[in-house]
Amino acid sequence: MNTLPGQRVWVIGASSGIGAAVAQELERQGCRVAVSARREQELHRVSGGRMVVAVLDVLDAASVRRAAAEVEAALGGIDLAVIVAGYWERMAAVGFDRDAFVRHIEANVIGMANCIDAVLPRMLEQGHGTIAGVASVAGYRGMPGAQGYGASKAAQLNLLESLRVGLRGTGVNVQTVSPGFVATPMTAANSFPMPFIISAEQAARHMVRGLTRGRAEIVFPWPMAIIMKSARLVPQQWWPRLMAARSREQRS
Repeated sequence: MNTLPGQRVWVIGASSGIGAAVAQELERQGCRVAVSARREQELHRVSGGRMVVAVLDVLDAASVRRAAAEVEAALGGIDLAVIVAGYWERMAAVGFDRDAFVRHIEANVIGMANCIDAVLPRMLEQGHGTIAGVASVAGYRGMPGAQGYGASKAAQLNLLESLRVGLRGTGVNVQTVSPGFVATPMTAANSFPMPFIISAEQAARHMVRGLTRGRAEIVFPWPMAIIMKSARLVPQQWWPRLMAARSREQRS
């Protein structure tokens, strides 16, 4: 179990949604928090003058490294890095959009890799630290409309799991966060049903509870966790049939 009060925490992707809620929850739990994203004005709103603000673009590795240096200088180091920054765009299989697919991979996979690159060497040097990456249950199975998002989230799941295995014994821990539907600006435009959707504040409480308990995998809400984990057991030849209704919705 981890003790959060006093920890030096960097939340990346904290200008709104889950990231903002997590940063505020961690600050309430007694952490020293730094927040980063592209939108400086929104970061200051989230911070309320109580957090370090470091602007970055996760697509720009140099800007992520500069922000990491700013945060380390301000906090005296980083004990926990929470990588929340992400991108979602609905896609159709018919008329596949290569550019939209690339945007997902760049923002979600390369962006996460840039953040890991900025914090991991220092954590290994100090002999301790935690990287918590936010993926999604959408990475568990292929879903209609999520050709880009789901693929990027599956890559994040594998990336984080591989790091967790490879870093065992170094003092650096890796935690994977896989939310279901969360009410955020990113999901506000969705016109399809979002079962078991929860607020960003509820998501933050689930995340912080899992971070405190040191869970390797933090999945919520539990009904969606059960459904999507069970979906992994469905044979490949049956899955398209089960998803047929949603596939028709995507084409309509």
